[in-house]
Amino acid sequence: MKTYLQLNSSLHGTESHSSRLARQFIATLVRTDRSADMSAVSTRVVVRDLANQPLPHLTAERFTAFVTAPEQRTADQSRIVAESDALVAELAAADVIVIGLPMYNFGVPSTLKAYFDHVARAGVTFRYTANGPEGLLHGKRAFVIATRGGKYAGTPSDLQTAYVRQCLGFIGITDVEFIYAEGLAMGEESRTAAIAEAARRIEQLAA
Repeated sequence: MKTYLQLNSSLHGTESHSSRLARQFIATLVRTDRSADMSAVSTRVVVRDLANQPLPHLTAERFTAFVTAPEQRTADQSRIVAESDALVAELAAADVIVIGLPMYNFGVPSTLKAYFDHVARAGVTFRYTANGPEGLLHGKRAFVIATRGGKYAGTPSDLQTAYVRQCLGFIGITDVEFIYAEGLAMGEESRTAAIAEAARRIEQLAA
């Protein structure tokens, strides 16, 4: 079975530009797989909406739970770790991750930051070695659908791309492609052109 994980982070929900493009991308990937001698391979799509079901932001209490030995955890700490373990298992089971990424005040949505804080765990998704940290989640591809009101890709104002690439790489996901839909707030013509270009890029990558 091939598993796709879609992470939505837009506060506008499933009908936001980033969520719709992420959904379109996965549908295109599934269709392409099924037409490429993979008809016998079943597919599974898991959608996690980080805006409608936000994770708590990292606190000292939650961090302490992560680093406490299992046999020494309180009931509350075990519950906190179980939440994180479920997210890690979901991510580990995915072959392809598609992230819908709107830009808010030049950064990523705080809900996505909270997600990274819950899946980046020493000894679970990465480990420290004599040569520095080593990611433990290998063999996955990630696609990031970055939607912006203005145009920032390739400029110093694009603080998202390096951050998301670093977070994914830190846990071992280094095969990462970005698809940009920019200028969405710069008029109807600009928005239409940006969505069309993103759709073209989706078809290109899926092929």
